[in-house]
Amino acid sequence: MSLLLSRTLTQTLVQTIRVRSPVLQCTPIKVQLFTDKTVRAAGHCLAAMAKRRPFERLPTDVFPVNYGLCLKPDLINFTFMGKLEAMVEVTQSTNQIVMNCADIDIITASFVPNGGDEIDATGFNYQNEDEKVTLSFPSALKKGSGVLKIKFAGELNDKMKGFYRSKYMTATGETRYAAVTQFEATDARRAFPCWDEPAIKATFDITLIVPKDRIALSNMNVVERQPYPSEEDLVEIKFGTSPIMSTYLVAFVIGEFDFVESQSSDGVLVRVYTPVGKAEQGRFALEVATKTLPFYKDYFNVPYPLPKIDLIAIADFAAGAMENWGLVTYRETALLIDPKNSCASSRQWVALVVGHELAHQWFGNLVTMEWWTHLWLNEGFASWIEYLCVDHCFPEYDIWTQFVSADYTRALDLDALDSSHPIEVNVGHPSEVDEIFDAISYSKGASVIRMLHNYIGDEDFRKGMNAYLLKFQHKNASTEDLWDCLEQASGKPIATVMGSWTKQMGFPIIVVEQEQQYGDNRILKISQKKFCASGPHNGGDCPCWMVPISICTSKEPQCSKLQVLLDKPETTVTLKGVTPDEWIKVNPGTVGFYRIQYSSAMLQSLLPGIRDLSLQPVDRLSLQNDLFSLSRAGMISTVEVLKLMEAFVNEPNYTVWSDLSCNLGILSSLLSHTDFHEEIQEFIRDLFTPIGLRLGWDSKHGEGHLDALLRGLVLGKLGKAGHKPTLEEARRRFKEHVEGKHILPADLRSPVYLTVLKHGDSTTLETMLRLHKQADMQEEKNRIERVLGAIAAPDLIQRVLTFALSEEVRPQDTVSVIGGVAGSSKQGRKAAWKFVKDNWEELYNHYQGGFLLSRLIKLTVDGFAIDKMAAEVKSFFESHPTPAVERTVLQCCENILLNSAWLKRDADEIHHYLMQRKAPPV
Repeated sequence: MSLLLSRTLTQTLVQTIRVRSPVLQCTPIKVQLFTDKTVRAAGHCLAAMAKRRPFERLPTDVFPVNYGLCLKPDLINFTFMGKLEAMVEVTQSTNQIVMNCADIDIITASFVPNGGDEIDATGFNYQNEDEKVTLSFPSALKKGSGVLKIKFAGELNDKMKGFYRSKYMTATGETRYAAVTQFEATDARRAFPCWDEPAIKATFDITLIVPKDRIALSNMNVVERQPYPSEEDLVEIKFGTSPIMSTYLVAFVIGEFDFVESQSSDGVLVRVYTPVGKAEQGRFALEVATKTLPFYKDYFNVPYPLPKIDLIAIADFAAGAMENWGLVTYRETALLIDPKNSCASSRQWVALVVGHELAHQWFGNLVTMEWWTHLWLNEGFASWIEYLCVDHCFPEYDIWTQFVSADYTRALDLDALDSSHPIEVNVGHPSEVDEIFDAISYSKGASVIRMLHNYIGDEDFRKGMNAYLLKFQHKNASTEDLWDCLEQASGKPIATVMGSWTKQMGFPIIVVEQEQQYGDNRILKISQKKFCASGPHNGGDCPCWMVPISICTSKEPQCSKLQVLLDKPETTVTLKGVTPDEWIKVNPGTVGFYRIQYSSAMLQSLLPGIRDLSLQPVDRLSLQNDLFSLSRAGMISTVEVLKLMEAFVNEPNYTVWSDLSCNLGILSSLLSHTDFHEEIQEFIRDLFTPIGLRLGWDSKHGEGHLDALLRGLVLGKLGKAGHKPTLEEARRRFKEHVEGKHILPADLRSPVYLTVLKHGDSTTLETMLRLHKQADMQEEKNRIERVLGAIAAPDLIQRVLTFALSEEVRPQDTVSVIGGVAGSSKQGRKAAWKFVKDNWEELYNHYQGGFLLSRLIKLTVDGFAIDKMAAEVKSFFESHPTPAVERTVLQCCENILLNSAWLKRDADEIHHYLMQRKAPPV
């Protein structure tokens, strides 16, 4: 499942809501470390909120072999009837069967033993809190096989989970509904009684009774279609028997769709289903999918095991996409591309999400995690290999540099907190599962897989992956099973190395000091210690990691001169043939999952590599990112980072600018709590003006994907910061766009919309809301929704917040609108938090817990920088307990305290530096 929705936010929104973790110590200047124990203790004192509920997995005395499932949805009254005939095996004599069941009414149940008489159940005992039902029988069911028959009824809910309804409009403006599914993690039980645990696999024979003018899809291909006997407007559609699979991967969709189709070079039928009339918007995803399936077949050396794969765009969809075997469901914005109206970032997003979900067809579907503790194995791997896939399909995207900004640093942000969690985290009750669909499971998981791949080498990595998939195909596996296969393939101590990264939370800071230089030989002392967001770990029990260390020099910045495995607190290494004038860079390519603390002299020697671009882009990015994070930790002054940022005046790389822009957005958000916010805006204008002038407004001959991304980023940054020429040009182009004289290119719409709204009035907002209403494409609606919060006037902010919960905004996109308000200004943040509190019941009912609620909380409160706000947030959620967001609340409270400490410590010095820049030379 793709939850990387932060990538779909506009750069401006990301800049103001994403909080980076600190790291890396460098120059030995006088700095103030955290002395307030409140910050370090935040995770521990708030942990009392996170009391886990007792939980037991299902009994093993009865398990399914095959589900014969027939469903008849009612798209008018939003109900469904169901009939289950499950072939089961009774392994131990019992007079009851315990299954998962939620929001389902069982009408009748019986058991037919093989060769015996049917036994009716005498009672159904629902354990609603544990989402289970116990079927009781008058006598013991004997060991052996049999058929469990259940008739049941349920609701097509509006919560985007289980079997639910999704609203769409026809070409004539009529409102209609599709019936769709989202079962991961634990919601198949809302569609039919089942053994809803990933390790309890079975085959599925699915039948759907649907209106004959609707498309019906499931995991497998249609094998029979016939009129439904008693109702002439219905048709009965039977699908082929599925491979053995987990319940969370089952899917069915009933609605109105068009499609485009093709066949991959290895013979798999690929279809992309779109809203009616928009088939051509599926062409790009179809192209990516038909390239990707053969790529994965070759990479894994295992063929795709199903006869077809469908990719379908769903109107109301909580996640980015879901990897149901053979029927992958997507948000419209994660699948549809309009050649004329889609921007470059949307094309890239679609390519990544398609790559991610198709990887799951092998890694997750063919071989499935044994329990949710191993969720990272599915998601971390898919989040890594999606980049490998996109790099294969679109090498011009420079996608691996973007990985560092999008995933690697994002994981470091979260993992530096005391309220983080290990990659492998014990999960029990279903309410806890949604909590781990986060940047640790996805982005840290991807980052350590990337580090592992680099450590092993591609050839041995592929051998190990092939062995793993063949050994465990159609079965379940744990993290240790993967390590065993990779260890046998590579001959390296994979389990020992990787256990230190998956079983303990956090990461090390690598301290690098030059001890001596003997001629052309340089001796370095390298040590490790745990890094924490509130400063370096100074406690007695400091964890240790098995850290693959690579080192390069300015002679060959892209090649490792030395590689060592740091398996103890410190070591000494000798670099031969390194002259005194060469710089040394640890972790070239920024592959190892750690931060680096250079000595003052070593850091100073690296800074020219930023100006003359001799450092690789990814290493220029990580150097700036480390220093920025260090300043938030209180280990250096933020002024030192501002001085470093000014060295990027010649920077040509989009991703480097993107990361720098994001950090400046965080700093701008922090300083919105002061009375010198305008000074940081002037700093931003000065830094971005030269690159803005070089790029201009219009694309030039020979430009490509990354140029389009960079232009949108820079113009948006300048416009938001109040750069007058940018604002004037944005207003001129916006006026022509609205009047239909000159339609804005898709890549310019976000920065122009943002700029005119940030400096606009009620008329601007009215115009933008009209554009939103008129937009036929969800990408355009989302583009507008994410920048509406930039409006400044308090009464207009309230109007945007009210709009967020209106019928005009799809439920999954409400989060983006409210988050945009919170991320745009100090006033917006206060208003958004009050709005969330005032409308909590409605918002909670919208999402029923789950990761969208966690995302909403994070976007709304993470930017506060006042101690009392941490107490207020904590208090609110203590009085409104929501198990699925407990960990997010802990992390947000910790971030608020960190922001407050940062502001108290550095505000005066930052103000002095910014004023000094403005002063005329003496």
